[in-house]
This record gives sequence, structure tokens and C-alpha cells, in this order.
Amino acid sequence: MQLLTSAHFWVGLAFIVFIGILVLAGVHKFAWKALGDAGDKVRSQLDEANRLREEAQALLARIQADRETSEKLSAEILANAQEQAKRMQVEAQANLVEQIERRGKLAERRIATAEAQATAEVKAAAGELAAEMAEHVLTARIAGAKSDPLIDGGISELAGKLQ
Repeated sequence: MQLLTSAHFWVGLAFIVFIGILVLAGVHKFAWKALGDAGDKVRSQLDEANRLREEAQALLARIQADRETSEKLSAEILANAQEQAKRMQVEAQANLVEQIERRGKLAERRIATAEAQATAEVKAAAGELAAEMAEHVLTARIAGAKSDPLIDGGISELAGKLQ
């Protein structure tokens, strides 16, 4: 009987009755459901985080592949530009050499033409001078003699050769 007067006994009994009422009321089902819902919520958040991480990794892989492709393309473009620049430089040098040769030939032709013209002018001037001198000599001889012995000798030789 001492048990019925003990406060610890009544507290323990009240606790057991309280737990029994909670079990009969179905509170444990609500607790399990709340814990399960919270677990499901955490699980869905973890699944979402994993899905986002996989998407981010896929996106990172695609970006890295795009970067590698872009780097290869830029290296190819740079190599093509350098090759084209070298080709254009060779062409420009060839064109320059060709142009220098053409201008040199043109200058040589102009010089040859100028030399020929100068030679022709000198010959013409010499011919005119010779004609003037011959005219002066002939005028002086004609004035001094009625016939020129050289001309008469040339005519007689010519007559002998023609016969």
C-alpha cells in the first residue's frame, strides 16, 4: 500500500495512461506521418539537388567542349590568317619585282628611243651641216671655175662604165 501513496508511482501511472491515450487517439500515426513527410521532403530536396548538380555538370561539360571547339577554331583561323598573310607577302614581293622589271624595261626603251632620236637629230644636223658646207664649197668652186675637174672626171668614168 505504500505504493499508492508514492508520488513517483502516480506520476509513472499518469504517464502510462497519457501514452495510452495518445496511442488510442492515433497521435503516433500523425507523428510518423509528420516525420515521414519531413523525410520525404528532405529526400525530394536531395533528389532536386542531385538533379541540379547533374545538370550543372552537363552544362559545364558542354561549355568546356564549346570552349575547346572555339579554341581549335580560333587556332585554325589564326593559322589560316598567317598563311594568307605569308601568301599575300610573297605575291606582293613578286608583283613588286615584276613592276620594277617592267619599269626598268620601260625606262630602257625610253632611253633607247631618246638615244635614237638624239642620234637621228645629230645625223640630221650633220647632214644639214654637210649640205651647207657642200653648198658653200660648190658655190665657191662654181664661182671660181666654170667646170669642176672632179665632176668632169666622175662623169667620164661613169660614161665608160655604162658602155
